[in-house]
Amino acid sequence: MPYFAKGTNQAISYDFSKRANLADFPELMDQESSFEELRDCYRSIASVNRFTWGFHPTIHWLNHVFWTLPRQSRPLHIVDVGCGDGAMLRRIHDWAEEKHLPVHLTGIDINPNAIRSAREVTIPGKVTYLAGNAFDFVPPGGIDLIISSLLTHHLQNSEIVEFLDWMESSAKMGWFINDLHRQPIPFHAFRLATRFTSWHPFVKHDGPVSIQRSFRREDWQKLCRAAAIPEDEYIIREYKPARLCVARLKIR
Repeated sequence: MPYFAKGTNQAISYDFSKRANLADFPELMDQESSFEELRDCYRSIASVNRFTWGFHPTIHWLNHVFWTLPRQSRPLHIVDVGCGDGAMLRRIHDWAEEKHLPVHLTGIDINPNAIRSAREVTIPGKVTYLAGNAFDFVPPGGIDLIISSLLTHHLQNSEIVEFLDWMESSAKMGWFINDLHRQPIPFHAFRLATRFTSWHPFVKHDGPVSIQRSFRREDWQKLCRAAAIPEDEYIIREYKPARLCVARLKIR
């Protein structure tokens, strides 16, 4: 599948040394589309996440949090920013039930169609979904944990620093970023896989683009430094086949 610079007919060379410019590498799912188009795109993304173990890093971190948690009588409030159709939160709901852990789950997405899609496929009562800017969300009891999955590669570096700063000040117990690892092998493997799958056209196009927009360890180190988060307060961890995650746990 060829990729071309925006507004030109010139093929783009694959440079993994730095994040791709978001304006030059637009994702189709970020453009205006119908509710049905976006809903079907999310269903394909969930399929890709199952295929690539994309849910695993977040659940793995939550397992660590679970064993570190102090005893408390109230439910653990977990907020997923950029929740899409809520696939991650539904996984977390099932995980919490297995652990017999009371949780209050909130999904926030700036796209109202994402929230509509999430409500359509989530059993009422499992998750609270809100359309809007997460920075405006100030619940009375506060937030214990903030997570995001495949969100930050949609953001400019300055926006990521702002997001890190907000999570650091808003999450009482910690936060976790689950995103992609900018490497040649996952990029070319995904492009090859699109030839043999029935994934949504948005996903077939956006998958490789997302990898080019994503991160390496040194990127996260610079971003965390810009957000004034000390190096010994967070962990950067790779999860095969193509995830690079950042974890911050405030409880010990």
